[in-house]
Amino acid sequence: MKIGAHALRNNLFVAPMAGVTDRTFRKLCKRFGAGLAVSEMVSANTLLYATGKTRRRTDHAGEPAPVAVQIAGADPAMMAEAARVNVGHGAEIIDINMGCPAKKVCNKAAGSALLRDEALVGRILEAVVKAVDVPVTLKFRTGWDPASKNAVRIARIAEDAGIQALALHGRTRACGFAGRAEHESVAAVKRATRLPVIANGDIDSPEEAKRVLDATGADGVMIGRAAQGRPWIFREIAHYLATGERLPPPLVAEIRAVLVEHLQELYGFYGRESGVRVARKHIGWYTKGLAGAQAFRAEMNRIETCEEQLAAVERFLGRLAEAAPRLAYEEELAA
Repeated sequence: MKIGAHALRNNLFVAPMAGVTDRTFRKLCKRFGAGLAVSEMVSANTLLYATGKTRRRTDHAGEPAPVAVQIAGADPAMMAEAARVNVGHGAEIIDINMGCPAKKVCNKAAGSALLRDEALVGRILEAVVKAVDVPVTLKFRTGWDPASKNAVRIARIAEDAGIQALALHGRTRACGFAGRAEHESVAAVKRATRLPVIANGDIDSPEEAKRVLDATGADGVMIGRAAQGRPWIFREIAHYLATGERLPPPLVAEIRAVLVEHLQELYGFYGRESGVRVARKHIGWYTKGLAGAQAFRAEMNRIETCEEQLAAVERFLGRLAEAAPRLAYEEELAA
């Protein structure tokens, strides 16, 4: 699959997720087989770029190419300038956020709130495309609410503006993350445009990835929450799409090594004190559904140092490895 001049290794994408898809997570997902990982949302307000939070979000040191950065805002000129600045910082693909349902984003008429103003959508897309010489992509939702779905019209506006790929989450802004995503809108957008279309929303297994690809004709799938604590899902999906067979669950010893490395990367990226706090949610995701995980997470949330955190992870996963070589989830927690 190609986006502009960039030939991707496959059609599996990591969804941009605030507070999740930092550089450490993107590198890990790419290592496990993702073809492209999009950054956390970066504000179009370049006055914020001196803050530590935004500096981290625009830090791509050591990240495998192509580097994709998502920007968010509601002013065409500011979005164009943000695109230029991020390309200057190493972005090789610019992604525009018109899908975030968060109130703090929508209250500024950004994210999925933009879907209510199709003329403004066109001005933003045109301004960003003209501002940079790298491919520009768009991530969006099916509409503001179920009564005003306009994904096909947005897709045509995007194609006319020079957007080079679309990622569509199969929910409206009003839906948030409730219920199940629908992918009929993805199929409709695919029929209506010549652009590559990536399906997003509740794709949480190899079987679901294949079902969505077959049902929609989409060119790729974008994985979000299902990759949290499970970056090897990209390896599993790639194998299933290629062979029709499921890989066995990963070895506990492999996941222990992956998690320890991930934690060490987090400590280096955020600093030791902040890194411990950020690591807690990742540890929770990695261990969700495993035997004894609930008590382990309660213990983990009281730990304040890197050394103690690493030792606790080693102990917990070491005990699991002694009980069984491969990851095994308790049925009642796996759903």
